[in-house]
Amino acid sequence: MDLFPLANSLRVAAISTVVVFLLGIALANVVSRAPRVVRGLADVVLTLPLVLPPTVVGFLLLMLLGPRRPLGAWALSALGARLTMVWYAAVFATVVVSFPLMYRTARGAFESFDQTLADAARTLGRSNAWVLWHVKMPCCRQGIVAGAVLAFARALGEYGATSMVCGYMPGSTATVSTTVYQLWRTGDNAGALAWVLVNLAISCVVLVALNVVQGRAAGGRGAASFSPAGSAAEAVAAEAVVAEGGAL
Repeated sequence: MDLFPLANSLRVAAISTVVVFLLGIALANVVSRAPRVVRGLADVVLTLPLVLPPTVVGFLLLMLLGPRRPLGAWALSALGARLTMVWYAAVFATVVVSFPLMYRTARGAFESFDQTLADAARTLGRSNAWVLWHVKMPCCRQGIVAGAVLAFARALGEYGATSMVCGYMPGSTATVSTTVYQLWRTGDNAGALAWVLVNLAISCVVLVALNVVQGRAAGGRGAASFSPAGSAAEAVAAEAVVAEGGAL
């Protein structure tokens, strides 16, 4: 069995997860503090790929990144790089389709965060970036990790948009999902089944990891009544704020 589709799928999913992790946290943090109208509009725009068919996402990406389209033509002439029908085109597709999962999960975690801790840090002269990294992130880590796990799982299983923007080229752009379809289409059901089992095994591992994260989050909520700050994570963040205040 050629393991390139598995290696490529993991590579694409890992890169896209890092991208959506950073973008999702940044945008969720901004939107969670925005006025209601702005928050509603941002939610529609940023969550739209979650409800669009993957083929529609793929078509829109082709209209944007194709070699005869403005962005694709610029990349080809200025950088000598194609943005479609290459392995990293799958990264573009998986970032778009998995981003809403990271964004919505992180935004929900930020909205449930006790803002008095952030306000206390700001009164001590801390910047918004410091508050996000040292106060909000520790308090919301279970939700953030859960979002990252879901985004990774979505990226790993992506087929529709990926097949449209990078096609299927063995040893170049093939992923597990596109390989399953191609093997089935050519009548190699045994080969397709083998990759299906691989995908099932990875999916089970991801779901177990998600359940572990959610179990820890539930345990943290159960112990919240014993913590002066409302939860173990908030207590740690509060201690960090107090420590920084004492150092000023």
